[in-house]
Amino acid sequence: MLNKWSDADARSYVERYAAQGVNEDLALRVYTTRLLGRDPKLVLHGGGNTSVKTEMTNLAGDKVMALCVKGSGWDMGDIEPAGLPAVQLAPLQRLAAIDSLSDEDMVNAQRCNLLDSQSPNPSVETLLHAFLPHKFVDHTHSNAVLALTDQPDDGAEILRELYGDRVALVPYIMPGFGLAKKTKEVFDQNPDVEGMVMLKHGIFSFADDAKTAYDRMIEFVTMAEERLQKGRRNVFAMRSGLPKNVAKPADVAPVLRGLNALPGKRNGDWTRWVFEFRSNDAILNYVNAADLERMANTGTVTPDHSIRTKPLPLIVPAPDAGDMDGFKAGAAAAMAKFHADYHAYFERQNAGQATPRKELDPAPRVILVPGLGLYGIGKTAKDAKIAADLAETAIEVITNAEAIGRFESISEPDMFEIEYWSLEQAKLGKGAEKALARQVAVVTGGGSGIGAATAKALRAEGAEVAVLDLKIDDAMKVATSIGGLAVECDVTDKASVTAAFRAVAETFGGVDILVSNAGAAWQGRIGEVDDETLRKSFELNFFGHQNVAQAAVRIMRAQGTGGCLLFNTSKQAVNPGKDFGPYGLPKAATLFLSRQYALDHGADGIRSNAVNADRIRSGLLTDEMIASRSTARGLSETDYMGGNLLKREVTADDVANAFVALATATSTTGAVITVDGGNIEAALR
Repeated sequence: MLNKWSDADARSYVERYAAQGVNEDLALRVYTTRLLGRDPKLVLHGGGNTSVKTEMTNLAGDKVMALCVKGSGWDMGDIEPAGLPAVQLAPLQRLAAIDSLSDEDMVNAQRCNLLDSQSPNPSVETLLHAFLPHKFVDHTHSNAVLALTDQPDDGAEILRELYGDRVALVPYIMPGFGLAKKTKEVFDQNPDVEGMVMLKHGIFSFADDAKTAYDRMIEFVTMAEERLQKGRRNVFAMRSGLPKNVAKPADVAPVLRGLNALPGKRNGDWTRWVFEFRSNDAILNYVNAADLERMANTGTVTPDHSIRTKPLPLIVPAPDAGDMDGFKAGAAAAMAKFHADYHAYFERQNAGQATPRKELDPAPRVILVPGLGLYGIGKTAKDAKIAADLAETAIEVITNAEAIGRFESISEPDMFEIEYWSLEQAKLGKGAEKALARQVAVVTGGGSGIGAATAKALRAEGAEVAVLDLKIDDAMKVATSIGGLAVECDVTDKASVTAAFRAVAETFGGVDILVSNAGAAWQGRIGEVDDETLRKSFELNFFGHQNVAQAAVRIMRAQGTGGCLLFNTSKQAVNPGKDFGPYGLPKAATLFLSRQYALDHGADGIRSNAVNADRIRSGLLTDEMIASRSTARGLSETDYMGGNLLKREVTADDVANAFVALATATSTTGAVITVDGGNIEAALR
């Protein structure tokens, strides 16, 4: 492992933070914490922590020794001094004299001794850091070290042989006061050690200066990496029966996403999940292994992964592109068994709890697909990415563990204790979800105007959003601003539409909401307009809507959890404008298209509604168009844009809000909402 310490960088951190009133100890703590946190083979998504013991001033102006330790919610890769809350050290160290301390009392004791009450909760391993005498303490979940310790009994022997007297071994104990006490006991018996391995958990290094503590961590991990290269054997024998033509990720994801959805309280409601697909040689070697079931069902590679991934993944059959019905049946059976096994695991472990726990949802967070790869699953795209990252880490650790021995995780009771640990659950947060959370929305013509406003409004309500536009640069700008996906798409080209929706399904797992918005306005006196103009308008303003709606419905039906189609139809659909027939005629057809979808696919749980908007400044209604239409009506531009009952201009945001309202109206279909400031001539009967 590369040692990334730089004297120049260390000095720059000290100088930069000195200007903010941060002392040298804490500045160097930030520097080396970032060095560790930016290496995914050491630290991943909240795993690990660091601390420094240093003199600080309390509110009374007194100098006290404080422990600055990683705070909950901070990522080591980009941590700031505020992410290392300062806790008075002496009161924490006195806790080593007591025999027991509940998790809640431990957290309370730590918070009561914060120098700043606004600080985040200190790490659950704060007392472990406090009980060690060293100034700088580093803790990581090194993949290489985990591969050595995640073994049967000989794992400890491997570590003793590798590190000798330089590193002490601590038996597995759940993080908290008990682990802190045991670590102190082991250290007191081995006061000259430079580090400690918590078996099946991770590794600590420590020293009285930042560089030495960091150097030792890198050295110990490098030694573990080198040990893993000795005596390796071929790990994976290929499983038999893999199909010759494996289905594509975009075809598999909606099936699995639908099966993974949990029924809501009302009939027709679903709790959905967002997916993240991964595949590479290492993943394929693992999921295609004949011994996959044994390895994958052993447990997590480090305990805290279970909070994000559950203790075990779901394994489904290999998907044959020529038999997707067979794959769905096999995957459904596997999902049902996973749920049943999870319920049984909960009942088994909960029976022995002094304080009964409330069962969490049974949905898997990782799905392994032989022949294809894996899916990480979460409430958001970010959570799904985290689950996928942890699954890839598990594959690396298990592969290395199997290469030198046999992978073994912690016991089932230990896994349950971590998964249902209140302190760890609190890290994930349990705030109310937004109205469109866990749903995937596609917006066509999303690069500007109404489409851009709608993409932003859907994202604000929690949806994962794919921005489709003919102009990819425009789509990229909008998608980047909201953390969405940009896809180039010509809605008049079926191949382009198919490719776009496959990209969305592969990225997020499926589609729940379609806002079919892309369009353009052609003008002409209907008795004189040429066929080419009229056909062009129909291609975009009618068939474009049909193309994307068909693609969305195909995915929605594969999911089996319903969906929502929303069409931008324009007031021209019911109140034609003079010399505007080439635009209004296909829009009228699109209005009826929306109702036909409501009629034909209501039984699939798919709702279909339309928004009837008028005079919205956008890429369609340009300044030039506004001048032309106001002239055609014999009005000033101001009077034209405010020509409604409310006498005010209607904006793209107003239309976006209407789309969001329809997306959340779960019992509404076949409806048309008018957004025009009031125009009785365009009102529907």
